[in-house]
Amino acid sequence: MRRPIDSLFGRLALLVVAVLLISHFAWFVLIRIERSHSQARYAVEEAAFLVEAVREHVARAPDQPLPSRVRAVDTASPDVPPPRRDLPPAILRFVDEFHDRLPAGSDVRIGPPAHPPMLWVHEAGDAHWIVVPMLSLHPPRSLDRMVLWLAIIFSAAVMCALFVAWRLQQPLTALSSAVARFGRGQPVPPVPERGPRELRALTQGFNQMVTEVSRADNDRAIMLAGIAHDLRTPLARMRLRAEMMDDIKQRDGVVRDVDSMTHIVDQFLAFAQDGADSSEPVEVDAQCERLVRSYRAVAPGAPPVQAVLAAGPAFRLPTATLDRVLSNLLDNAHAYGAPPVVVETARTADGWVLAVSDHGKGIAPRDLIDASRPFVRLDPARGGNGHSGLGLAIVERLVRRVGGACEIGNAPDGGLRVTMRFPRDVPLSAAA
Repeated sequence: MRRPIDSLFGRLALLVVAVLLISHFAWFVLIRIERSHSQARYAVEEAAFLVEAVREHVARAPDQPLPSRVRAVDTASPDVPPPRRDLPPAILRFVDEFHDRLPAGSDVRIGPPAHPPMLWVHEAGDAHWIVVPMLSLHPPRSLDRMVLWLAIIFSAAVMCALFVAWRLQQPLTALSSAVARFGRGQPVPPVPERGPRELRALTQGFNQMVTEVSRADNDRAIMLAGIAHDLRTPLARMRLRAEMMDDIKQRDGVVRDVDSMTHIVDQFLAFAQDGADSSEPVEVDAQCERLVRSYRAVAPGAPPVQAVLAAGPAFRLPTATLDRVLSNLLDNAHAYGAPPVVVETARTADGWVLAVSDHGKGIAPRDLIDASRPFVRLDPARGGNGHSGLGLAIVERLVRRVGGACEIGNAPDGGLRVTMRFPRDVPLSAAA
């Protein structure tokens, strides 16, 4: 199961959202703390201004009445409150900050509980306590308009960041798809060079590598096709001359040798072909049944061939590709395996499976990795006349060309088993 977090875009999205969320939350907390401190400083400034105004009024016009809720109380009055520390943290902080603004020897107290609290201030040398109301210290509201604006800014920032991350991921996704196609042996068009400088350099290097590998494959295919084509005419003359020989035993031996060489030439030509399969798609189950019947008819002495077909009509492959795959595998099983030979198809959760197995000795585990390499013959166990070591290499190339994967191994009950897995949507348009 593919998880979105496993992709580059998913991880970039998670990183962006986490960074923006942490930064916005920290910003919100700092603003609330700064707002609380600003309110406290404003309250201190307001109270200091009011106390200074009352002191000036008492000094210049002691007979004039003071404003409402503002008093000048004698220091010996019993109404003077005692010092208190059992106050809310905000008021204690206010008292400490206010006391720091006064001269040494001054005293600041809070009166009995009231709304708003009354501030009692006595500076050194004064004959009175000055009583003024405190500016109310409202705690910050849990939710306010700033939260709404932060949510809007956060959402806009996340969308912009996700869009940028998506744009950065697109060139890498295109390059990843091209690498996957190249690994399956399918044609790869040049990948556009987009994105950051490092990604452009990587894409340029990949395009250059694909060009060089394609040129080398084309040169090899042309060389093999040319050699095989040039050998056809001499082989045809050799067979004609062999048919005219009087010695029957010698004639049959030469004909077998010529047929073996002709088969090798045909394998060279099949391996050299690198074009797309333009044949019509066909139902795999029906075609397998037809090929098995025809194989039994033309090769009555061959090992029995069984068909276990359960994929259904939706499993379709190009006709020429399927015929070449099955013919190579059946010939391989006939030459090296033991009966019965089983052709199987099945439908899985991820796509389709086509498998061909025999009941011979199989391949030694140490040789499995080389079984599909071109021109590798696993002699003496699986060698023979008329074989060039291209059969399984041709099969693997054909399977990869239509987006599949080929797995060569030994069956649990003995014998070689070649399992080909195809995606649910086989690229018939690319192969056709």
